[in-house]
Amino acid sequence: MKEVFKGQYFYATGKRKSAIAKVRLYKGGDGEIVVNEKPIKEWQDYAEQSQKLIAPLKVTGMDGKFNISIKVIGGGHNAQAEAIRLGIAKALIVFDPTLKTTLKKLGLISRDSRVKERKKPGLKSARRASQFSKR
Repeated sequence: MKEVFKGQYFYATGKRKSAIAKVRLYKGGDGEIVVNEKPIKEWQDYAEQSQKLIAPLKVTGMDGKFNISIKVIGGGHNAQAEAIRLGIAKALIVFDPTLKTTLKKLGLISRDSRVKERKKPGLKSARRASQFSKR
């Protein structure tokens, strides 16, 4: 992971479906968010979900106090956004453990464990079987 910002950081990972986000919070700065070495404004996928991404920061009143560097792989746009949100929330807890109660009340540190069910042999998809015919 190439360093975009310098100095001490608080690290955490967030996961959702098959998306994995590695989040680094750098104290100080102007609240810049960089996803995969590009500013968030260049990512159209995250621009519309930017409120979802910074929800843990807004709730705790830390909005604009950290520069955030994120490396995200796998999954779709929504799963990546939720993985980033979880990673930011967990990194905030590493920074200040007293924020855990605030984040937990709003459900921002619980991992959504729902993943796609695998296809089983003899079926068309995970549960869909071929249609039964009497004759």
